[in-house]
Amino acid sequence: MVGPNGEQVGIVRVEDALRLAEEANLDLVEVAPMAKPPVAKLMDFGKFKYEAAMKAREARKNQVNTVIKEIKLRPKIDPHDYGTKKGHVERFLKAGDKVKVTIMFRGREQSRPELGRRLLERLAEDIAELGFVESAPKQDGRNMIMVIGPTKKKAEAKAEQRRSRELHEQHEQRPAEDASTEAQPAPADEQPEAQAPQTDQATATAE
Repeated sequence: MVGPNGEQVGIVRVEDALRLAEEANLDLVEVAPMAKPPVAKLMDFGKFKYEAAMKAREARKNQVNTVIKEIKLRPKIDPHDYGTKKGHVERFLKAGDKVKVTIMFRGREQSRPELGRRLLERLAEDIAELGFVESAPKQDGRNMIMVIGPTKKKAEAKAEQRRSRELHEQHEQRPAEDASTEAQPAPADEQPEAQAPQTDQATATAE
């Protein structure tokens, strides 16, 4: 039997173990039933279940699921379309996601796989600062596939996005505070003195 603080009590009879548990106002929990002899521990079982549930919840909270996004290209893609697709790949990588890039061959294009390979190599070079080639280009039927992994982990990308969002919110609040400060009237002792009205020159001459 194991005591409440992890100390080894030794081999005791079940009746004695139950009596010790009752005296300590604790539960007798069998923690290793397959051991010979079985191992039991004195503990607060309710507290033990609560702490185990909190640990599991925290583990799920910190767990990051890897997402694989997919982008499809044609071997003879238009430069404008290529820029758009590349922008999507960059956005996915910045978010910490993997990207599966698929080149789709049609008709006679299947006889020129080097076009797709060159396009994938070009894309890998263009996004080298954000990702790396995790799976080299390979032919899969009518398609050629390459997988790009992000240089930043998912958790790091999320933390960076959260910091950027907080800075943006602070920047939006600051102009409003500055405007309210400028709108306040100046203190009475700092306000300009009222100027005396000018006397009409013709009236003064007549007097």
